[in-house]
Amino acid sequence: IASKRLSGTGLAVEGRVLRAVLYVYHSRLLRHRPYLALQQVEQCLKRLWKMNLVGCIETLAGLIPKKNSSQAQTECLAPSQPMLETVALKVLGGCKLILRLLDCCCKAFLLSVKHLCSEEFILLNTVASGLLSRLWFVIQYRCVLQSLVSLYSSLSMLLQLVSETQQMPYIKGFTFPSDISNFLGVNISSEVKKQKARMFTTKKPTSWLKRFFPAMPEASLEDGEKAGLVTSKSSLESCGIPCLVDIGQPVL
Repeated sequence: IASKRLSGTGLAVEGRVLRAVLYVYHSRLLRHRPYLALQQVEQCLKRLWKMNLVGCIETLAGLIPKKNSSQAQTECLAPSQPMLETVALKVLGGCKLILRLLDCCCKAFLLSVKHLCSEEFILLNTVASGLLSRLWFVIQYRCVLQSLVSLYSSLSMLLQLVSETQQMPYIKGFTFPSDISNFLGVNISSEVKKQKARMFTTKKPTSWLKRFFPAMPEASLEDGEKAGLVTSKSSLESCGIPCLVDIGQPVL
C-alpha cells in the first residue's frame, strides 16, 4: 500500500510541472521570495525520489512469503535484520522528508497568495498557488505519510522478532524508536490540521481580476471601435485565418 501511494501519478506529475515552472522563471525571479520557496519544495521532492524509497519497499515486499491457506506451515522465511534495518531507516527519513515537504508547500502557498494580493507577478503566483495546493492535497488525499507510519510500526515489530531470533545488527550507533511520533517530534494529525487551517484562512485575492478587467457593456463601445473590430475580423477571414469567438466581455 505504501509503495502504491508513493509511486502514484499525482506526485510525479506535480513534480514535473513544478520543474517546468522553475525552469521558465529561472532567469527572471532569482531573488523573488515565492520563487525561492518553490525551489525548496522542488528540492524536497528531488531528495524524496533520490532516496529510492519505493524500490526498497518493493524489494522488501518481494522477500516476504505470501500467505497460503491450503498449507499450514509452522516455519517460514523472513527478511534478514540488515534488510529490515535499512528499510526502516529509509522509512524514518522519508517521513521526516514528507513532513518537511508539506511545511514547505504551506509556506510557499502563503507567500504566493500574499504576493498575489499585492498584485505582484500575477501569472507566476497564480500558477504557483494552484500547483502547491494540488501537491499538498495529493499527499494528504493519498495518505502517503499515514501509510509510511503504519509501515514503520509493522517493520518495528518484525525487526524486534528477527533480532531476537538471530542477532545480525547492521546499523550501529542508532536506536530505532518504538514510537515514530516521538522521533518526528510532532503529532501528524494535529500538524496537518494546523497547516490546512492556515491555508484555508488565508486572505484570497478575489477582487484583483475585477479591478484589472472591469466588465464593460457592449453599448459603451464607440461606433468606430465596432467598425474596427468587424474590419479586422473580416480581413482575417479573407486571409484564411480562422477567427476565435470571444465569449467574454470586450476589454479596452
